[in-house]
Amino acid sequence: MVSTDRLLAFAAMSVLVIVIPGPSVLFVIGRALAHGRRTAVATALGNVFGSYLLVVAVAVGIGSLVERSVAIYLTVKLAGAAYLVYLGVQAFRHRKELKASAIRSQPAGPPRGDLRTVLDGALVGVTNPKGVVFFAAVLPQFVEHSAGHVPLQMLLLGLVPITIGLVTDTLWGLTASAARTWFAGSDRRLSLIGGAGGCTMIGLGVTVAVTGRAD
Repeated sequence: MVSTDRLLAFAAMSVLVIVIPGPSVLFVIGRALAHGRRTAVATALGNVFGSYLLVVAVAVGIGSLVERSVAIYLTVKLAGAAYLVYLGVQAFRHRKELKASAIRSQPAGPPRGDLRTVLDGALVGVTNPKGVVFFAAVLPQFVEHSAGHVPLQMLLLGLVPITIGLVTDTLWGLTASAARTWFAGSDRRLSLIGGAGGCTMIGLGVTVAVTGRAD
């Protein structure tokens, strides 16, 4: 249904987006620092669940619209590209405002059940601006419209970044829980991460703006 070339290209784009530390990654790290490994894993699971809800929303809503209207497709794509650039500029401008103390100060609070932790992660995932823009503006570009079943293609393609995200978010959480002092001990490290992520986000926004579907 989806060609191997498009699947691999989408996987590469997904990796590029996912490795940029954003709200979801920082939330997983914060949970790991506050509560440890088990909570970090549950949070990562909830995060990808929330992200896949965005995939479903795009597949049954925006996906069918962009399939029928080139104008709507271009509007969504350019709006998404502009917002990606905006997020990148903001991340770069405010990179020095990322404080390790903000992560360290996240209250541990009482132990939370696994279901509540998963739901917390899902809420962050479904409201993550980067995820909203990526699935709304980027995902439709990798669908083969001539093959039909566009919503199903989107649901299947959406499993690619979800799987990658589950692996990477879990690794972030496990690493943070095992190296709390390293992550929470340096504002400079967070600043470098924020700056690099901002530049990459700007580049991604430009890429989304200048590429488009051929069918």
